[in-house]
Amino acid sequence: MEISRAEPESDLSLALRAPGTTSSVPSTSQPESEPATVSLLGYPLCFKRPRSSSSSSCSSPSKRRERDFDPNMESRRAAVRAWGNLPLSLADPDVFEIMEKEKHRQIRGIELVASENFVCRAVLDALGSHLTNKYSEGLPGARYYGGNHFIDQIEQLCQSRALAAFDLDPSSWGVNVQPYSCTSANFAVYTGLLMPKDRIMGLDSPSGGHVSHGYYTPNGKKVSGASIFFESLSYKVNPMTGYIDYEKLEERAVEFHPRILICGGSSYPREWDFARLRQIADRCGAVLMCDMAHISGLVAAKECRSPFEYCDIVTSTTHKSLRGPRGGIIFFRKGRIVRKQARSSTPGTPKHRKPPAEEALAEQYDYEDRINFAVFPSMQGGPHNNHVAALAIALKQVSTPEYKAYIVQVKKNARALACALLRRKCRLVTGGTDNHLILWDLRTFGLTGKFFEKLCEACHISINKTPIYGENGSISPGGVRIGTPAMTTRGCVENDFDMIAEFLIRAANIATNAVKERGKLQKDLLKGLQNNSDIIELRSQVEAFASQFAMPGFDV
Repeated sequence: MEISRAEPESDLSLALRAPGTTSSVPSTSQPESEPATVSLLGYPLCFKRPRSSSSSSCSSPSKRRERDFDPNMESRRAAVRAWGNLPLSLADPDVFEIMEKEKHRQIRGIELVASENFVCRAVLDALGSHLTNKYSEGLPGARYYGGNHFIDQIEQLCQSRALAAFDLDPSSWGVNVQPYSCTSANFAVYTGLLMPKDRIMGLDSPSGGHVSHGYYTPNGKKVSGASIFFESLSYKVNPMTGYIDYEKLEERAVEFHPRILICGGSSYPREWDFARLRQIADRCGAVLMCDMAHISGLVAAKECRSPFEYCDIVTSTTHKSLRGPRGGIIFFRKGRIVRKQARSSTPGTPKHRKPPAEEALAEQYDYEDRINFAVFPSMQGGPHNNHVAALAIALKQVSTPEYKAYIVQVKKNARALACALLRRKCRLVTGGTDNHLILWDLRTFGLTGKFFEKLCEACHISINKTPIYGENGSISPGGVRIGTPAMTTRGCVENDFDMIAEFLIRAANIATNAVKERGKLQKDLLKGLQNNSDIIELRSQVEAFASQFAMPGFDV
């Protein structure tokens, strides 16, 4: 160590001073204006600072403020505000104009798409919030980026509310709230639990299933990633009744031996026999998974059978009957494996050997880590934090008595609509409904679902075409799916849906007359819809009817 005289040290050398080195330097008698320094590993170390203000590296607060003052700061702030604080109407009038048109369409129209709903103002506020600015790859407490402690709190709150909404024990169930949709949630489950070309089995799409459960068109085309990367076999409804044929399902499952047996669908108006499905899954050694996207609100309100009693994994969307933001969610069992006795509610179910009422096994469920890893990093990037916050808000509402009353009304309205159509000699698949939707077979009117959907759209009624089992529905679906959650959210009750049924019958009659006049060729039928006087009259009445109901989110 060499002791030497040196000029006053710089800010950099002060910052590099090693703690504790000053006490080890021998004292020397030097003028205070010329501090002694030591050189250690090439760095000058000062153990006495000069008192002269002119040579000091630290200035007074007032002088520091003078030094740091930037005369251009206000103009820099103004530039940021000019770009960042403009309302949409000024920032992008083109997009604003289209969005306003969509808002008025929603207010003036009758929304009957079974997979749609209207969210509250609080959900909209969260979706359009500053939370979209944060990147949060990973899970709470294990992120790939810093600054996520508040994001962690939001996601943990959302997780706890999700479990509470479905009355689940956190020691037995876990949840992932990050999937961007239910389709991606389903694929994350397959990715986490399966290897490529493993087998899955779900309800056939023309029977009311969803393509994310695996589906091939009649000519063998693989429609979804589930069929591209995994080997899928579908089970079907009984063509005479429209109900799921559980006996045929069991026969095919035992022969096919799927790794995952999937229940749940997008166009099935009846209850699911989860107990029978548990028996079938156990017999063929499959994981039992339920996609409850359409009935999740009914499950939460305890207005239909719950898949959680029998299933190993449950997925859902969050924007249908749950009235939340658009996204997906995955529930999975964890802890010690427990098997409960499955008591089927399907008439005529063959009796199998009765297992114990409840049997705790030594094995532990291993779904949690595998599914979480499949969601991220295998399938997705960072979660949409604005969506997670909006979902937490919606799930809080799901646990209220008001939400329970809402779901009860959803079912009443679906039954009222079904009865109104049946009174008017319409044909419904299965003859009615147990939940929030009905399937209307339009073939008795000589119509296709595609044309009727377009004609209803011209009348400001939103529905969607759907295949009817027994036909080649991939090209020209013969029916439409109609749901009651959205208009129930706006305040409609049974009498209102009787009026909606009248509107639908009038639309069907207009469509039938158009077919008689123009033939069945689609492009000829679509010509002149906007100028059809019957359509104009019906559209005016639909708008007057719909506009009287409140609209959540932006009603004034």
